[in-house]
Amino acid sequence: MADPSSYRPRPGEIPDSPGVYRFRDEHRRVIYVGKAKSLRQRLANYFQDLAGLHPRTRSMVTTAASVEWTVVSTEVEALQLEYSWIKEFDPRFNVKYRDDKSYPYLAVTMNEEFPRVQVMRGHKKKGVRYFGPYAHAWAIRDTVDLLLRVFPVRTCSAGVFKNASRTGRPCLLGYIGKCSAPCVGRIDPVDHRDLAEEFCDFMAGRTGTYLRRLEKQMMEAADEMEYERAARLRDDIEALKKAMEKNAVVLADATDADLIAVAEDELEAAVQIFHVRGGRVRGQRGWVTDKVEEVTTGALVEHALQQLYGEETGDAVPKEVLVPALPDPVEPVQEWLTGRRGSGVSLRIPQRGDKKALMETVQRNAQQALVLHKTKRASDLTTRSRALEEIAEALALDSAPLRVECYDISHLQGDDVVASMVVFEDGLARKSEYRRFQIKGFAGQDDVRSMHEVITRRFRRYLAEKERTGEWGDGDDLKDDEGLLTAGGLKDEDGRPKKFAYPPQLVVVDGGAPQVAAAKKALDELGIDDIAVCGLAKRLEEVWLPDEDDPVVLPRTSEGLYLLQRVRDEAHRFAITYQRAKRAKRFRSSPLDDVPGLGETRKQALIKHFGSLKKLRSATIDQICEVPGIGRKTAETVAAALAQAAPAAPAVNTATGEIIEDGEPVAAGAPDERRGQEP
Repeated sequence: MADPSSYRPRPGEIPDSPGVYRFRDEHRRVIYVGKAKSLRQRLANYFQDLAGLHPRTRSMVTTAASVEWTVVSTEVEALQLEYSWIKEFDPRFNVKYRDDKSYPYLAVTMNEEFPRVQVMRGHKKKGVRYFGPYAHAWAIRDTVDLLLRVFPVRTCSAGVFKNASRTGRPCLLGYIGKCSAPCVGRIDPVDHRDLAEEFCDFMAGRTGTYLRRLEKQMMEAADEMEYERAARLRDDIEALKKAMEKNAVVLADATDADLIAVAEDELEAAVQIFHVRGGRVRGQRGWVTDKVEEVTTGALVEHALQQLYGEETGDAVPKEVLVPALPDPVEPVQEWLTGRRGSGVSLRIPQRGDKKALMETVQRNAQQALVLHKTKRASDLTTRSRALEEIAEALALDSAPLRVECYDISHLQGDDVVASMVVFEDGLARKSEYRRFQIKGFAGQDDVRSMHEVITRRFRRYLAEKERTGEWGDGDDLKDDEGLLTAGGLKDEDGRPKKFAYPPQLVVVDGGAPQVAAAKKALDELGIDDIAVCGLAKRLEEVWLPDEDDPVVLPRTSEGLYLLQRVRDEAHRFAITYQRAKRAKRFRSSPLDDVPGLGETRKQALIKHFGSLKKLRSATIDQICEVPGIGRKTAETVAAALAQAAPAAPAVNTATGEIIEDGEPVAAGAPDERRGQEP
C-alpha cells in the first residue's frame, strides 16, 4: 500500500487549467482516468487526509504510485480525451460496463451498387444506413420479412449474388416476389437504389406516404377490375401495418430521441437506453456497471453518454437526449454531443407529458435489469461459497457462516415500531424462517434499545428451546423411528421446524457501532458467546464489529460485501413492509372490531345495510335487527359498543386531500400481517 504523499506533486507543479489526469500503479499500469476543469483543484482533493476520503477513493490513491496529467484547451477536449484513454487503458478504478455485448442493427448497405438489407454488429461503416439497435437478431428478421413484400430489396450475400448472376437464375426470394432480383437484371441499379431509399424512409418513420400511395393504387386497381393486383396491394398494406404495430407510437410529435435511465444501489448500477426514432421505439439496450469509484447519478449518465456516442457522428446522435440527472457541469457534455452530431443537441430531464411517462417506463426496465442481474449473481453456487468464505476471513470466524440472521428496526416518527428478522442459509434466503416483532418494552423512537430488545427476545426463545431439548446434536435419543428430530429435538410433533430453534453462526444488524454494541450486550446478558455479531452501516457500506473502534472495509469487488448488502436490504424491505401494514391496519380500525362475537361477514352486512358507521351509530336496536344475521342480543351489543366509542376525528385521504367522513366502510378481508410474529 503506497503513501499518497510519496508521489504527491510539489506545490505549483499542477497547472490551473482544464485537463485529463492518470493515476498509475507501481507497475506503470493506468488504474484511474479523470478529467477536470481545474487540474490543480481536482488533484488536490486526492492528497488530503486519508480519513477524509471516501473508502473507494482511498483504495485508489493508496494503490497508485504516480500521477500524471495532460493539459487541454477546453472541457470538451478533456471529455473526449478522457473517453479515449478509458477505452485504451481500461482502468480498474473507473466505471466499467458489463454485458455490453454488440447489439444487432438493421443495416442497408447504400455504399454498394445494389444495396443490401442485412443484420450487422460491431463498428459502423461509412455509407451504411443503420436502424436499431434491436434486442435480438430475430426481431430484425421478422420486420424485414414483412417489409420485403412491399420493398423487395436484395438481402443475399455477395457470394450468392455472384453465383445467381453467373447462372442466370435468382434465388428462392426472387421467385416468390420478396426480392426484385437485380442479380439477373429484372431491375436496373437506379430503380433498385430508389427501392432501397424507400425502405430506409419507411424504417425512419415516414410511413404515411407509402400507405396512402398503396391505398390509392389498390382503389384504382379495383375500379379497373384488376382484382388480383388489388388483393396483392391489400396484403402489402396489411404487411406494412403489421410491421408498424411492432413499434407503436410513443411520442406523438415524431420525435427523434434517446432516453437513458439509471437504477442503482451502493455497489452497482444498471443503465437502460430506449432509442426513439420518428416517435417510435426502434431499439433498446442496457448495461450493468460496477460503481468502483465514488460516482453520482449525473456522473453515471455522463459515462453512459460517452459509451453511447463516443464513436458516433451525424444522425446517430439524436437531436434530443433525455436523462434522469444532468452531468455537472452539463455545458461541456452538451457541446461535445453537438460536435458529434454536427448540429444542436438538447440534453435535459423530462418534466411532464409523454416524455416523462416514457422515461418512467425506461426507469422500470433499468430497475428490473438490476434485480435480474443480482438474482443471477446470487444463484451461482460458486459465487455464494466464495462470498461466505470472504465473510469468514474478514470477520475472523472459524468457519463459513452457513446460517446468517439479519435484524432491522422500522418505524414512522416513533409510531408503529417493529423489527424484522431475515434468514439466509448457504447464501440463499429462507423466507419460511423470517420473523416479525413488535417492540413492546417501551414507547417511542430508540433504535438501539429496540435492537437490544429484539435480540434478547429472539435468543431467549432459542435458549428455552435448547433447555427443553438438552444439547441437541447427534444424540439418538432426540430422533424418532425415521431419524427425524421430534418434540425433543428441532421439530415438533407435526414434523415442522420449531420457531427460533436453530442458532445462526452470524448475526448482522442494520446499523453501525451503537446497534452492534446493543446486539452484543443482549447476547452477553443471555450468556451466549458462540455467535458472531457484525453491523453494516448503509452510508459507506462499512462492517462494524463489537468493541472495535474502526470498521472493516471489505474490497469494493468483494462477493462477501455484496452478500451482506443483500441480506441487509432484505431485512429492511421485510421490516418496512410490516410497519406499513400495521400503520394501514391502525387507520382502518373501527369500533365494531371490539364487539364480541361479531365477525367480518356480519360487520360487512351492517355497513352495507346502513351505508356508513355514522348512520349505524344513529340507528335504533330494532333497525339494527333488520339486518340479516343480526339478532336482538347482538344488536344491543353493537348499539352499546357504538354508544361508548367516541366518534373519531375526521380522517384525510393523503393522496387527494379529501376529508373522509366518519364511518367509511371497513375494509373487509384485510390480511393478517402477524404471521410468524413472536407472541
